[in-house]
Amino acid sequence: MKKKIIFLSVLSLGFLNQNCSDDYLDTRPTEQVALEDILSEYNNNAGAESFVTSIYSKYLDWNISSFAWIGISSITSDDADKGSSPGDSGSDKDVLDQLTFSSTSPSFQDVWEGHYQAINRSNQALKYLPLLDKADASLRSRLEGEAKFLRAFSYFILVRSYGDVPLVNRVFENTEEDRNMVFTRKSKAEIYAFIESDLQSAIATLPQKSAYTGDNVGRASKGAAYALLAKVALYQKKWQQVIDNCDQVTGYSLTPNFQDIYKVSGENNPESIFEIQGKGGPSQPGIQQYSQVQGARGAGGWGWGFNTPSQSLVDAFNAEGDTERRDATIIIKPTTLYDGRVVPTTVENNYYNYKAYSSAFTGDDDSDTNIRYLRYSEVLLMKAEALNELGQTSNAATFLNQVRNRAGLANTIATSQADIRTAIYRERRLELAMEHDRWFDLVRTGQAAAAMSANGKTFKVGTHEVFPIPNKFILEAKGLASQNLGY
Repeated sequence: MKKKIIFLSVLSLGFLNQNCSDDYLDTRPTEQVALEDILSEYNNNAGAESFVTSIYSKYLDWNISSFAWIGISSITSDDADKGSSPGDSGSDKDVLDQLTFSSTSPSFQDVWEGHYQAINRSNQALKYLPLLDKADASLRSRLEGEAKFLRAFSYFILVRSYGDVPLVNRVFENTEEDRNMVFTRKSKAEIYAFIESDLQSAIATLPQKSAYTGDNVGRASKGAAYALLAKVALYQKKWQQVIDNCDQVTGYSLTPNFQDIYKVSGENNPESIFEIQGKGGPSQPGIQQYSQVQGARGAGGWGWGFNTPSQSLVDAFNAEGDTERRDATIIIKPTTLYDGRVVPTTVENNYYNYKAYSSAFTGDDDSDTNIRYLRYSEVLLMKAEALNELGQTSNAATFLNQVRNRAGLANTIATSQADIRTAIYRERRLELAMEHDRWFDLVRTGQAAAAMSANGKTFKVGTHEVFPIPNKFILEAKGLASQNLGY
């Protein structure tokens, strides 16, 4: 799929940009392209695929998966610090690190707009795919499933980040009804229900991961939809639904060597359920500067040095005796990396994010690093958490221990429900460190205030559970939307 993403991101589906601005906040009338022109150019298999490939390509962009995202999903948490040089704010990464951000902090606007741009592309695909009657019907059905999965994926990130958000479920037509649609925030319950509906619909048409070969490897699969549905249920504490959906994630297995997951050779491996696909080199765009902004900074380095693993995270690995995952997650200077690259004492920070490292394109704007979003180990941990919450604690320990044993750790010594709960939370931190989940885990489990305090940060209960709605959106809504409490 990587090659198709690159080719079609250049094509850019120009008529879509004319028909409806990627920034859905831009409600100015735009030129409409005649349907017959669309059908003339795109009414074939390649044209149908291009609609959905344009959605995937959006996840390579700077504003959706790179600098802003590492700021609000990782630097805010106790797993990471701003990093870089003391005088480099990284636009707003300093205030994100200290939890002193506001609605005008640019990272919140970037992530908000990036995901609504992806949602817009999904809506475009779902509008036009049924009209492409010269494309193979089974292909169109699968593509509609992919578009719904990706729309659900973006809404999941938005609802976790901002709480109540607008529900934009069709192409914007600049009517009064549609203007109300894009500016009226819907409740979290409504957004979660919409995500569940999209994923159930996607499950009905998506194939298993094994059905994808060649350039199609990495596309959304039935297993990905079930895993995301389980995670959506986890955030709503629908414990039995978590278990039921985890049980449907079949055909996956844990990668024996943890570090192999994060090498190029480990992309889309048997543990991988869903990854954002990057590709490096000239005219082969990866996730824009994702590796570069997190690379080691200073003499002997290759990047900007942001999002550095915290001492708190290092201590958590050491307390557990977890050297295998620690050394695959954190570059600790001085050291020699798996590819022979020497990280000297002269780089500025003590720690860097190993999971963002690109061996072949270390300092390039576009690298070959993928972002792992759903892995089979998390499915095991979600099932363990749900079983424990339903009182099936001994069964929960079985799934927890599978993840621990892969990391070279002995079975947990916890036996009570409360202790197993704590063990699962701790295991999620070590297993998923630097994978954009820690902040959201702290919030959903009620650990945020204590964890932030231990890390020298002040978590404002009643405010910081969600991030501020971008000020730009509030201004353009002209009274149709309110700001989150405390901002």
